[in-house]
Amino acid sequence: MTTGNISSEEDTIRQLEEQERQAVLSEDITKLEHLWSEEFIVNNPQNRITLSRDDALGLVKRGLIRYAVFERRIEAIRFNDDIAIVMGAETVEPVGETPRAGAIVERRYTNIWKKKETTWRMIARHANVISPL
Repeated sequence: MTTGNISSEEDTIRQLEEQERQAVLSEDITKLEHLWSEEFIVNNPQNRITLSRDDALGLVKRGLIRYAVFERRIEAIRFNDDIAIVMGAETVEPVGETPRAGAIVERRYTNIWKKKETTWRMIARHANVISPL
């Protein structure tokens, strides 16, 4: 990738990160199906692995991923051919049946996107709760 291409691709990834954040916040299943690859896998903040997009969508549908607040701060984006790795911090306020409901939760996260032809999809994610010092 040239410098110009990286800048353009970085803008695209930043936009996709924001779309994904908003889709999670609004529980937009259709949008998440589009953004998350069929092979999507998550090392989630409940110290479990969610093995597929369908499993992750099931958690959203059952209200186990539900937030009153979901903020994301991108700290780094790195490209390797058709892979984009995004790292940063998140602040969430879970509600309903979600673990830690009612608390403000600070997390570290990594999202991994893969480009197939002209479309980027999230293929993996890791989010962990930051322990208070």
